[in-house]
Amino acid sequence: MNLFKGTKLYSIFTGSCPVCHSGPMYQSPKAYQASKTLLMHEHCPNCGVKYKIEPSFFYGAMYVSYAVGVAFAVATFIISYFLLSLDRLQTFYAISGVLVLSLPIILRLNIYITLWVHAP
Repeated sequence: MNLFKGTKLYSIFTGSCPVCHSGPMYQSPKAYQASKTLLMHEHCPNCGVKYKIEPSFFYGAMYVSYAVGVAFAVATFIISYFLLSLDRLQTFYAISGVLVLSLPIILRLNIYITLWVHAP
């Protein structure tokens, strides 16, 4: 992933600051640590940019996370139903399993903040 360091893609997939691409956004680097999955720093430890902009900003992030979840569900449906030829109930279980297992990852993708926060 160091190949993309300094780009918005690097920030989105590594959970790093959208401005300096170095400081972590989340207090814990582990997405599957249930009690700390969404605990964010107030500011970037490296460049000082403010992460918690305003409450309504995170409504937009929820819409983006919803769209990513729908994309995961559609991809799982296509793979399980058409490629693996599972029946509808098994496909439903596959979609549910993928969404539950990928929830921490989907929640921590920094797509929305990376699109809107730029270097001052």
